[in-house]
Amino acid sequence: MKSIEVVARTVDEAIAEALRALNVEREDVEVTVLEEGNKGFLGILGSKQAKVRVDKKIPEYEVKLEAAVEFLQELLGHMGLAPEVSGQADEESINLRIDGDDLGILIGRRGQTLDSLQYITSLAVNRQGGEWMRINLDIGEYRAKREETLRSLAQRAAMKAESSNRRVALDPMNAAERRIVHQELQGFPGVITQSEGQDPYRRVIILPE
Repeated sequence: MKSIEVVARTVDEAIAEALRALNVEREDVEVTVLEEGNKGFLGILGSKQAKVRVDKKIPEYEVKLEAAVEFLQELLGHMGLAPEVSGQADEESINLRIDGDDLGILIGRRGQTLDSLQYITSLAVNRQGGEWMRINLDIGEYRAKREETLRSLAQRAAMKAESSNRRVALDPMNAAERRIVHQELQGFPGVITQSEGQDPYRRVIILPE
């Protein structure tokens, strides 16, 4: 239940009853007084009860989640695509997912098109104002599979750098992918990692200690 109308002797009593029914606190709702009510003559004749409508406030992240899903659906529609768009959100981030068949075009080479879609969606949603929220967009299980690939790549490159005693440069990656490589090799003995270059050509370098 997101809203309720309550009739009671006074506005305050009506609000209190509505809060109990919705199981929320006063700061979590918006109150509209529909009828003020009055006691009438001598508290008997002509008395009229108060009536209020109490609506739960919709969290900002839920509003932005809905906006993000609608934006993506419209954008993909303009591309002649109609995949399923779903999402979840909390107070810090919005996680969106696109599911369907033949969506490789939306991923692009090494996820570049996917990253662009994520960036555009973030701009569209956060320009509405309010607290800035991180947008995470995935297509199927691409992100998880890509992370697994990067961790495996990092391990192989680290072993090569350690055994050859020479630096190994990986292909350019975005910041999120570079972070995965750095984290994967934090405890790898005999090597250190650093990033070099400027985006979009910035890459991870693996160096023997």
